[in-house]
Amino acid sequence: MIRKLIPLALLLPLASCGPSNDGNTLQGYVEGDYLRIAAPEAAWIGEVPLTEGTVVKKGQRLFTLDDTAAVAALAEAKAGLAQAEAALADRRLGARAEEIKGFEAQRREADAALKLARQDLDRQKSLAAESVAARARLEQAQATASQAAARLEQVTAQLATARLPARPDQLAAAEATVEAARASVAQAEWRLSQRHIDSPADALVDDIVRRPGEWAPAGGVVVSLLPPDHVKLVLFVPQTRRAGLAPGAKLAVTCDGCKPGLTAQVTRIASDAEYTPPVIYSRETRAKLVYRVEAALTPDPAALHPGQPVSAEPAP
Repeated sequence: MIRKLIPLALLLPLASCGPSNDGNTLQGYVEGDYLRIAAPEAAWIGEVPLTEGTVVKKGQRLFTLDDTAAVAALAEAKAGLAQAEAALADRRLGARAEEIKGFEAQRREADAALKLARQDLDRQKSLAAESVAARARLEQAQATASQAAARLEQVTAQLATARLPARPDQLAAAEATVEAARASVAQAEWRLSQRHIDSPADALVDDIVRRPGEWAPAGGVVVSLLPPDHVKLVLFVPQTRRAGLAPGAKLAVTCDGCKPGLTAQVTRIASDAEYTPPVIYSRETRAKLVYRVEAALTPDPAALHPGQPVSAEPAP
């Protein structure tokens, strides 16, 4: 199946790029597979400490995005983690000694109040038969004694609870809260790291698409890089020679002004023909068929640059 219709005239200028012009010479050009480094999230561009045409090392800073919100989110996540860890530690320790002492003091106070209320109740009982007023004071004393007894029971229960360790389900819930807080911190740290973009490889800075102060949409390219090993040759093989060429084949490469001894290795051969009209093949039309071939420069991928016309022929 035919993929393209491109005039053969585009290949004519390539015929003069090498010293050889015989039937074994393949014509083509140099092409680059660029790394287009984009903003992972929409943001204002902070810094782009690069110059076009220079080389960056792997891990070198390419550009930064405004990180105000990301820094605040990380601080909030860390504060949440500290709070969750403190709550877990409190659950594991139970009530402090000072708290238990406070409950004990409240219990002694409630116990003394109950004893006093019972003494007053006994006194009012002996006087209740003498007058109506005495009977009223008896009822009041009974109510006071009941309240004192209830207060003592309440404080006793609080003291017993304070001396108990935390329940397993409470500890499990507190531990889960800590793990969730740690995950939030990790996520906030990752989001902050995405505001500082480093080079994934040693590469040439081919183009700076966006500058400091510009708005970068999510996925918007900021810098275009060209690693040395991403440079390749694109050659065109006549259909008469297609069967004799296979991936892995060695090629001798020449071009105007290039250093001698350049070689390349075929990495891919297109399965579809190009530069031919979609007609039934005859002997005349078959002679016009060519196939796109890609080859990697060895051993010096940086010896050539995208756009250069080249010639290649099978290496001896």
